[in-house]
Amino acid sequence: MYVNASTGAADLWDRVFGSQSDPDQWVVFATVAVALAAVVPHNIWRLSRNAITIAHEGGHGIVALLSGRRLDGIRLHSDTSGLTVSRGKPSGLGMILTAAAGYTAPPLLGLGGAALLAAGHITALLWLATALLVALLVMIRNAYGALTVILTGGTFVLVSWLAGPQVQAAFAYVVVWFLLLGGVRPAFELQSKRRRGGAGDSDADQLSRLTHVPAGMWLFFFHAVSVCSLLGGSRWLLGL
Repeated sequence: MYVNASTGAADLWDRVFGSQSDPDQWVVFATVAVALAAVVPHNIWRLSRNAITIAHEGGHGIVALLSGRRLDGIRLHSDTSGLTVSRGKPSGLGMILTAAAGYTAPPLLGLGGAALLAAGHITALLWLATALLVALLVMIRNAYGALTVILTGGTFVLVSWLAGPQVQAAFAYVVVWFLLLGGVRPAFELQSKRRRGGAGDSDADQLSRLTHVPAGMWLFFFHAVSVCSLLGGSRWLLGL
């Protein structure tokens, strides 16, 4: 019994943290096309943007906790907006990092995912993403948000346990490409809203009040993080 249990644990460890072979090059390019199809068309983006909002608000929430703030909860809305409420000092480094984490979270998660895929850790990526979604679910405070996270997490669980290696690889590449490509668009959308006089209480404006740095500079920071993450992640995924 002890030997069987030890063998099972070792097999599970190897399955999760071992290296898997890279997918064929045509699969990598096909996953880019799928991710672009989820990001570029406006009608599809209105739905797929929910996944970016999960990463955005999750970034706020995790950084708030790591910086010592008390997280009251996260809400995700059907219009793809979200709200993260935390308590603590209303200024200072912790609040600045929390406010800056939203727009930077999706591209940075994509960059981290690209690094894992480049190292062949496809299963580890899927399990880590599932764990992060479970942690996020604990923070959700509304029904729509809970449903969105459960459906997303359930998809990762099904693929991790039931799909074959090639399907897992294709799914993981689509997810990472989507985070990298989808992480670029929200900053441009925010810039467009601000140009029309909207989004007066955006993350960039909050950061401007906290740091006395113009909101436009924070927008440039969001653009820089997302574009650099896309370029770096693309090199890893394409094996350049």
